[in-house]
Amino acid sequence: MVSLPQVSAPVPAESAAPVLFGALVDDAGLFPPEELDMTSAVIRHRRDQAQASRVLTHRFVIPAGRLTELQSQLIDGDRFEVSVITVAESAAITFVTDLIAADDRLSLAGIETPLPNGWLSSPETIENGLRQLPPAVPVFVEIPTGGDTERALDLLAEKGWSAKIRCGGIRPELFPSTARLAATIGLCVTWGVPFKATAGLHHAIRYRDPATGFTHHGFLNILLAVAHAVRGAGEHSVAAALTTTDAAALVAEADALDAPTVDQVRALFVSYGSCSTSDPINDLTALKLLAS
Repeated sequence: MVSLPQVSAPVPAESAAPVLFGALVDDAGLFPPEELDMTSAVIRHRRDQAQASRVLTHRFVIPAGRLTELQSQLIDGDRFEVSVITVAESAAITFVTDLIAADDRLSLAGIETPLPNGWLSSPETIENGLRQLPPAVPVFVEIPTGGDTERALDLLAEKGWSAKIRCGGIRPELFPSTARLAATIGLCVTWGVPFKATAGLHHAIRYRDPATGFTHHGFLNILLAVAHAVRGAGEHSVAAALTTTDAAALVAEADALDAPTVDQVRALFVSYGSCSTSDPINDLTALKLLAS
């Protein structure tokens, strides 16, 4: 176990920690390991909207190819903000924007897209594919956490797009090492590129899943790693925040964050997709990080 290093910060009279978790969790219930069927996912999303937890963004993450399936489950009065996963090609983007524009039960909250093949030699490919997208719609481009990270972030910073960072999945190679994730977070801070995280962040604190043997990053660990990075801490400090499983240390640091740091952290770490919308709330409640 790695203890979280000490960082100098003023301790406010009232903790800014609850703000740290506001509108943090996107609804990714269609994806593994939860992998809800559409009917169950829609029912759960309606229930979450009614309960109105401030931890949830109430954005519904969905592949473009399942939008018509979603429409078949909606009723009058539904209002779903969708973050759509699609390739950055003109025809695909037009399909999404036209379908959503024609259905007042849907609004487009974002586009999530992979880097296309050949993006290094032809970076204009992705921009050409996104020309049909209304300028106010956020774009999250999934970036590598390996050798091409810097060039990818350079492109995103130039175009004003945000990053999407994969933190896990159904295979061990989909989990970035602590060193790679720390380096990627540090680069996002340096480039000023906001990011969302996807996959693997099932709980607040880093843990090993006994069923799969996979070690999962914790979303609280990532929030605090970003805090270290925005304060100018080195990569070792950022990696230490990702690695610790000391719940008391993590909670104490979250409680001690000042409001300006929280604002910087959340301007960069926009949200993450979770297949469970209850586990993050339950974890934060158990850690006593959600004030009444």
